[in-house]
Amino acid sequence: MMLTTELKSLLAGNACDASLATLYSPSAVEDQKARYLRVAETFERLYGAGRAVGVFSAPGRTEVCGNHTDHNHGKVLAAGVNLDAIAVAGRNDENIVRIKSEGYRMDVTELSDLRVHDNETGHSASLVRGVCAAFRARGYNVGGFDAATASNVLSGSGLSSSAAFEVLIGTMLNHLYNDGKVDPVEIAQIAQYAENVYFGKPCGLMDQMACSVGGFVEIDFRDPAAPVIEKVPFDFAACGHALCIVDTGGTHADLTDDYAAVRREMEAAAQVFGKSVLREVAPADFKAQIPAVRKAAGDRAVLRGLHFFRENERVERQAAALKAGDFDAFKQLVIESGYSSYMYNQNVFTPKAPTSQPVSVALALCAELLAGKGAWRVHGGGFAGTIQAFVPLELLDAFKAEMTAVFGEKACYVLQIRPVGGTAVLI
Repeated sequence: MMLTTELKSLLAGNACDASLATLYSPSAVEDQKARYLRVAETFERLYGAGRAVGVFSAPGRTEVCGNHTDHNHGKVLAAGVNLDAIAVAGRNDENIVRIKSEGYRMDVTELSDLRVHDNETGHSASLVRGVCAAFRARGYNVGGFDAATASNVLSGSGLSSSAAFEVLIGTMLNHLYNDGKVDPVEIAQIAQYAENVYFGKPCGLMDQMACSVGGFVEIDFRDPAAPVIEKVPFDFAACGHALCIVDTGGTHADLTDDYAAVRREMEAAAQVFGKSVLREVAPADFKAQIPAVRKAAGDRAVLRGLHFFRENERVERQAAALKAGDFDAFKQLVIESGYSSYMYNQNVFTPKAPTSQPVSVALALCAELLAGKGAWRVHGGGFAGTIQAFVPLELLDAFKAEMTAVFGEKACYVLQIRPVGGTAVLI
């Protein structure tokens, strides 16, 4: 821990440049120092100067393959990115957590009351309370702290701004009160619990895991309590492509039912076989019993089931392609994943608003711009929001121009993969 005055002095020099270059890029260090300094000054303004603090960060994530598979104990390939949520935080002795995020009102949580509050459902305060409750339930130390935070993880972008925030809370508790002994996998599980039980969103574990662990990770959720995680060694920067996320301008508001229906219908299909999730069903058995699944759960459940099984196979094939350095095979599998999400999982637009299909438009443009050269797919939960594209560097300017012309000046984000997840940057 260091005093806020020491932190500001450190940020004014170059002692932390190497750490920031690792999290972001060498060219981004000065901008990040200014950002961290802004948050430190906000902390002082809110809570007083001269406090002992630590500096923390948790990245957003990009899903590379495994669209809507994690909640049925499937496989995913994901990566942490260089957009993140950061915090300057210091302990207090009041048994209260105060978190002030830029652009939002302060969340104040009394640690003497960590039960679910129905009036907090869907709000950030529920995530603070839920993470603290889960830490305590697992036998870890929980104490009061004050924090100022800022995030450049786009809300509704498919980059998992909520998971980054949850992991950031867990990272702060981990280092402020538990000497950093809680491992990233457990922090991810705690974050998912907070979002499921306190926030009220039935998400899987992939978002939190990618944010917490960082780098490229292949995750097998057959046993969600003990997921198998493997780092996939591959340097995208060396393959002549950019990873682009295009924000199509759609909103995720009122889409909770659409997300929940994917999980609900997959689980309804599994119940035909007396199982709780599709991972417990053999693919051959599922195919042989499609008539029974249609009758019990409906045609869309059949299609989503087919997507689940084929997407699990694609994750394995994509990870193998990256390990072998076969980027062309990887790209083809990205395209296959996208079409499976579109046709079978059906999460590119919501059937409640069929005339609003910005993600569909973006994918159609990508098919023209990148055919035979790049790859494209829906990104994240879908139904609105963003697409992911792997764009050859020689086409990047033209790609950005096309996307911004259709979706707005700031629609296209060129990202890097961050090697670490939730972390104490300075403490």
